[in-house]
Amino acid sequence: MRHIYSSLDIGSDSIKIVVCELYKNKLNLLAASSFKSKGITRGLITDVELASMSLKQAFQDINDMLGMKINRVIVSVPNYLADYSIIKGEVNVSGVITPNDVMKSLELALKSKKNNGKELVTILPIDFKVNNSVTVKDAVGMQAEQLSSRSIAVSVPKKNIYSVVTILEKVGIEVADITLNNIGDLYSFKNNKFDDKLTAIINVGAETTSVSVYNKGVVLRSSIVNQGGKNIDKDISYIYKIDMATARKLKHKFALATKDHANNNDTVEVVNKNNETIKINQMELSKIVESRIDEILNLAKNDLNSLTRNKIDYIIITGGTSNMAGFEYIASNVFGKEVNIGNIKMIGVRNNKYSSSVGNIVYFISKLKLKGKNYTMIDDAEYARPNSSDSVLGKIFGYFFNE
Repeated sequence: MRHIYSSLDIGSDSIKIVVCELYKNKLNLLAASSFKSKGITRGLITDVELASMSLKQAFQDINDMLGMKINRVIVSVPNYLADYSIIKGEVNVSGVITPNDVMKSLELALKSKKNNGKELVTILPIDFKVNNSVTVKDAVGMQAEQLSSRSIAVSVPKKNIYSVVTILEKVGIEVADITLNNIGDLYSFKNNKFDDKLTAIINVGAETTSVSVYNKGVVLRSSIVNQGGKNIDKDISYIYKIDMATARKLKHKFALATKDHANNNDTVEVVNKNNETIKINQMELSKIVESRIDEILNLAKNDLNSLTRNKIDYIIITGGTSNMAGFEYIASNVFGKEVNIGNIKMIGVRNNKYSSSVGNIVYFISKLKLKGKNYTMIDDAEYARPNSSDSVLGKIFGYFFNE
């Protein structure tokens, strides 16, 4: 069996698809594609037909790159109004702890969760206690009579999930698992600093910026700032009276994130909406960009202060906008020495706009390991499909719990 996994991030500006293969315990990139999205606003589907067309074209693009067809994916859903609840479960064990014992403790823990009117997305194990004495991260293989678990149950409003699942069914793509991008971001950048500290990840997207707080590598809270990279495009478009496509191109190809490293003598000519040729220098353009980035990051900082009263020890900023030259200088001015710009280490996909997609594959593989199961997402190999059910979500959570 070839262990191939595909991840989908349906963004307001672009649809990102990442396909990786796990070979000899190393995750290798097979293909990554970013396709312009339509019919999606702030991560939510607003026009089904336009969004469906964008998804079909995005999958055709990745299939052409791979030379094979991707029919099932891990998909992220918007984390608007996400709820993170601590749940506990306990099971009796006779002998060596197996993956099945672990899953039973999680399933029992989920039954204790109060119904908050939202839909379960996933369960994030925190730790396990063996015989009410030894606390470990991985209990499989240990001798025990009793196993208890602590986990985070992640849930979101039902519309966040069903709008995404429904449109994927419409275009013929099967949902293998559902997750959130702030979980993917964690698994993209997780290191030993996340193990025992209070940390945060800020993802500057196209129309929104996600702010998430983690304690010892487990997500606790999150919020959404309703600004992102497109606000920079709009600023440039308004000030220079140019169309959004030209503004976007200037941002990516010519501007810097800070004026301090821009060249006042470096200029470029563009045609504005009045059909006039105007000259733009890098210093003026970078001032515009810097002002908006500074505002976005300060809004994110305010949200962090609302999410926790405790000091954040370590902050990572990711998302496509964080790739801009000089971004780290503004981030340091706003957050101080605790801040770092994300750096995806996988060869072939260095752009931070893919951080959630890559991390969600890593997270999915960790769930497979937890359950002790094999799985792949391609048709031209033998694979273990999730259990059947009448509903799409039933299939997903049947996969997570059932044998």
